[in-house]
Amino acid sequence: MDNFSHDVLIIGGGGAGLRAAIAVAEINPKLNVAVISKVYPMRSHTVSAEGGAAAVIKPDDSLDHHAYDTISGGDWLCDQDAVEAFVNEAPKEMLQLEHWGCPWSRQDDGTIAVRPFGGMKIERTWFASDKTGFHMLHTLYQTSLKYDPIQRYDEWFVTKLIVDDGRCQGAVAIELATGQVQAIAAKSVVICTGGCGKVFPFTTNANIKTGDGMALAYRAGVPLKDMEFIQYHPTGLPFTGILITEATRAEGGYMLNKDGYRYLQDYDLGTPQTEPVLRSMELGPRDRLSQAFVKEMEKGNTLEGLYGQFVHLDIRHLGEKKINAKLPFVRELCLKYENIDPVNEMIPVRPVVHYMMGGIHTDINGATPLPGLYAAGETACVSINGANRLGSNSLTELLVFGARVGSVAAEFASNQSDYTFDMAYESITEENHIKNQFFKEKKNQERIADIRKEMHKTMEEGCGIYRTENSLLASQNILTDLKERFSHVAIDDHSRTFNTELVAALELSNLLDLAESIVQSALSRKESRGSHQRTDYEKRDDENYLAHSLAYQEKDNKPRIEYLPVTITKWPPGERVYGR
Repeated sequence: MDNFSHDVLIIGGGGAGLRAAIAVAEINPKLNVAVISKVYPMRSHTVSAEGGAAAVIKPDDSLDHHAYDTISGGDWLCDQDAVEAFVNEAPKEMLQLEHWGCPWSRQDDGTIAVRPFGGMKIERTWFASDKTGFHMLHTLYQTSLKYDPIQRYDEWFVTKLIVDDGRCQGAVAIELATGQVQAIAAKSVVICTGGCGKVFPFTTNANIKTGDGMALAYRAGVPLKDMEFIQYHPTGLPFTGILITEATRAEGGYMLNKDGYRYLQDYDLGTPQTEPVLRSMELGPRDRLSQAFVKEMEKGNTLEGLYGQFVHLDIRHLGEKKINAKLPFVRELCLKYENIDPVNEMIPVRPVVHYMMGGIHTDINGATPLPGLYAAGETACVSINGANRLGSNSLTELLVFGARVGSVAAEFASNQSDYTFDMAYESITEENHIKNQFFKEKKNQERIADIRKEMHKTMEEGCGIYRTENSLLASQNILTDLKERFSHVAIDDHSRTFNTELVAALELSNLLDLAESIVQSALSRKESRGSHQRTDYEKRDDENYLAHSLAYQEKDNKPRIEYLPVTITKWPPGERVYGR
């Protein structure tokens, strides 16, 4: 056991996890910190973020402007104390990343270049060409290598949190290279495992985004907050779901229906209905652009492709020079995955699931209600994103709250004398038993792919961009049936080394639990707010639902929903508008 004991254990090796590890090492170099990840850190999903990261840097901007844009963009479901902390610390964190070597794009005079992003009145999105997440992750990873106390467990899959003596004291994980189940002790644990976009069929998320950390916390008794709020990005490639960054529209791209018409001018995007809307409408908030697509589809104004309906994103008028300078990765993606060149051809796009506003319930510092357990990044819900995240806030959130959570996790660990860890060997035995269940032959044997496909179908149809009570109840019933069928899943691969079929089964178990929490949270919220649109309750209802939903897993494994008031500091709820 001595070889698997640490002061701080960080689950997830992406942007938030690496920033947290660096914070721990800087605050107390005597602490031993481990980063455990099911993939090599440089393959974390942070690497795929393209457009940029928001922070106040220009003289015509202000922290209050950034805060208000974020709060109004989140349809007043953001905790305003968390937002104020976020915007205050964002510039410092971005400059710190600059000092660590992140190659931010520059203006001709050498100052940081910024671009506009949806829902923000002022240009404040820093970028590194259109590979911002790639460069941020590289910078954090390279910086983490400087710190000797940071130890890594690459390609380990965490299956359970160890809770003993009223606090989180580590985790149980499978070493993928050997199949060995191992308990890892820790005085504090930080979850930074990203979102759960793979609950849905069309998503910008990588296959690794299966909500593992959310499910770990949920099963340990920690509530999941605001799970009904799921952001669709309006421009994903059909079939693959690959993201075509909002930067394409920030640089001047047009959204066109089948008739070549800029249809967004016909919809209420919260922007003033005057001439400037023709310049700004493509930068409306993501939820409203995705909703406009559905309305165009209902009118018969979309195009039919091999993988469903789509519209066009046109950047041809930007010219080859600007596309190569500002959007080279977009051009590369289109050439490789659609066999089109956006210099000369329009890009087919459709809304795809992009980001989870909800996640593990934490306070402003990333602490969960379970002592010793913390969370940061997309897996957590602080909440600064409310009912609709503004584009480019998420990458900055990784830095700000990664640093914050690393600090408090280090402090907690420093004040713990030792592990009690009575549950360690019992947990290993239990997890080995669960793993071995998949290797047994069963009557009415079920396949992972079949259950996953049906989960995708019912979540898209019942809990997509628009929801109703009937659609949600139908999804709820189907998910109950799928969870029963999952108990009959068996796998063909019985090997111990890199058993990807076993990992897929464990991931599907996580997704099914999270899907239930999403549907139940959406059923309970009888209003429309941000990305949660109930056609049977079309209005925002601040009197009853200016509150966060909290989903607790009951003994029967079903979610129970409670509510927690939103923290309001100085911006009372108002009309959700942009561009004024």
